[in-house]
Amino acid sequence: MIIADHLVLTRQGRPILEKVSLRLVPGRFTVVIGPNGAGKSTLLKLISGDIKPDSGHILYGDEDISRLKPRQLAERRAVLPQSTSLSFPFTALEVVRMGAIAAGSLKPCEDARRALARVGLAALEARAYQALSGGEQQRVQFARVLAQLPTPVNEAGPRALFLDEPTSSLDLTHQISVLEIAREFAAAGGMVMAVLHDLNLAAEFADSLLILKGGRAIAEGPPQTVIRDDIITSVYGLSGTVGRTPETTPFVLPQSRHPAFASAI
Repeated sequence: MIIADHLVLTRQGRPILEKVSLRLVPGRFTVVIGPNGAGKSTLLKLISGDIKPDSGHILYGDEDISRLKPRQLAERRAVLPQSTSLSFPFTALEVVRMGAIAAGSLKPCEDARRALARVGLAALEARAYQALSGGEQQRVQFARVLAQLPTPVNEAGPRALFLDEPTSSLDLTHQISVLEIAREFAAAGGMVMAVLHDLNLAAEFADSLLILKGGRAIAEGPPQTVIRDDIITSVYGLSGTVGRTPETTPFVLPQSRHPAFASAI
């Protein structure tokens, strides 16, 4: 389990996160949603160890994250950032291989090829990364993450995937594919934390949802209890958008216009 407790972060006198807590549990897929500037990516960076909070603590099992060395962190969690730029002409295989090397793989090329095949890019392993489309680059980066953590559990315990907007550049087919792979990782005993903007994808794939607004936690729980019209209205300013399928899975149809813009249309 990963426990983040009362995390606070301030930049230039402005609160970015205010006492936000979250638990990542083995076997569960946790999704963080909220409007732009809510603090979603910042929370992911804090829990994954990319930046340090001003206060609060983060435990990986019973170890404080501040005591873990970079190699230890790399063996326990992998991070897919919103965007990644490369200045050197690496091939797709070389990019993915970096993930395998970071985790100390003894067969980095094998692990890299296996990860590329899993995201449907085996045929492009020799292609220059810069020559790939935006969606293909995002899938290569996802393969890098998978190569870093080829198994959801190792001798140190459950491992964690941190995915920051992993579907932003993908078509519908690959959005579903990436999230299904992440869900499989969790189902096999790992932990997954993803930042998503698509509320319908969040409702479909999340075991637990955390909604942030203005750096504060607004609601947390299963999608069936968190995606409600009153909560969506308070967070996004859109009302009458939430419906439910016969299986009670919520869905969002955001045709309703924000009151501030209605008079201008």
